[in-house]
Amino acid sequence: MSTVHADVVGSTSRAEAVQAPPAVTGLAAGDPTVLGLPAFAVGSIALGLALVGYVSPAAGGGPLPIIFAMTGIGLLLATVWAAVLGQTMVATIFGLFSGFWLSYTVLEVGLDHNWFAVPAADVQHTVALYLISWAVVMAALTLATTRLPVAFTAVVGLVVLALVLLIIGTLDTNASITKAAGYVTLVFAALGVYLFLGAASVAGGGKPYPLGPPLVKD
Repeated sequence: MSTVHADVVGSTSRAEAVQAPPAVTGLAAGDPTVLGLPAFAVGSIALGLALVGYVSPAAGGGPLPIIFAMTGIGLLLATVWAAVLGQTMVATIFGLFSGFWLSYTVLEVGLDHNWFAVPAADVQHTVALYLISWAVVMAALTLATTRLPVAFTAVVGLVVLALVLLIIGTLDTNASITKAAGYVTLVFAALGVYLFLGAASVAGGGKPYPLGPPLVKD
């Protein structure tokens, strides 16, 4: 999830000329963020709309086709793409979010069809377990992104906030807090769209969008 590229500048005053590596072409070329970011955004929009009540709770599975077929699989493809390019941090972020969205699909469908034989009395805490586990990992990822432009840290931090609100809403059966989580989800979806437009601008030969300085600069 990064459009940060280092420019190697040669200097004639140096004793040895510094040569940039040859441009990468073929399968191991391009920018995986132009796929990963819109894949992330569309699933976030769908989930956010469901959480704020655009569809009834009975239709809570409505976002799953987008979340599974585009967001989960799209991020998985972007992860492989980034790994091939040697973009470790990009592959890590996309891979974690792919796992989050795919596991969310499995959780929702599995609980609805009793795949995991979870007793009805334990469903609430099973969902909370899922949310708590991912909130911890995403909080760690937030810290790991502090050397990236702050826009990326903001996205992951908002994901953590949404998860925390969903934990509270799940355990307290509080529809208002769950709806608040939906609005936070729509905010980080909007940031995802902004990041995508910036990456697409660069991919199309334009200028990058401002992303803000990293929180940690050492």
